[in-house]
Amino acid sequence: MNKKENAALKAAEFIGDGMVLGLGSGSTAYYLVERVGELVKSGFALKCVATSEQTEKHARDLGIQLFEPDEVEAIDLVIDGVDEIDPDFNAIKGGGGALLREKIVAGLAKKVIWIMDESKLVPALGKFPLPVEIIPFGHKHLLKKMETLGMNPVLRLVGGKPYVTDNGNYIADLHLGENFDLQRVESRLKNLPGVVETGLFLNTCDMIAVGFENETKLIKNNNK
Repeated sequence: MNKKENAALKAAEFIGDGMVLGLGSGSTAYYLVERVGELVKSGFALKCVATSEQTEKHARDLGIQLFEPDEVEAIDLVIDGVDEIDPDFNAIKGGGGALLREKIVAGLAKKVIWIMDESKLVPALGKFPLPVEIIPFGHKHLLKKMETLGMNPVLRLVGGKPYVTDNGNYIADLHLGENFDLQRVESRLKNLPGVVETGLFLNTCDMIAVGFENETKLIKNNNK
């Protein structure tokens, strides 16, 4: 097994029969969805909420029962990946473009576990660009405002055209550099018309599962 799979399988040990489960997105969450498929085949009765259309398709292919967020009262457990996480459990997510749905699902969860390999642990956020979901209408003007604020935005492109999220929006990747002021950046972005959501997840998770070559470490967030 690789490091990502190690982390996913360790976190999957917290899945109980009868749970409402949030399924994350991305390369590490792929292994989680595979494991959930195995649990369902073994007889687990799980109601799952996917955080992206890609995860939804993967889950359906494995026979996992899926629900929309509004079809469940709450979510017992969300397991998802991260792009970077600092020692205070603040993280950047959204490299795969699913940050809005990931944040909505995490906000409904009683417990959040993030899974990753050791490379995602950083002393300070910012080496990885901060994804921000923005509406297409007037997006060029919004990018100029972000530039004026020193956020160094780059519109995410695929094949020379703007990348479109599952929600029909665009992604601006902000190159802020390491050790930026998290609260200040979050506040400034939320005050810009056209910004839907940011990829900053501040003290959101309850625990992380970090995959190494031959082991996985579980680290609890004692700040929650």
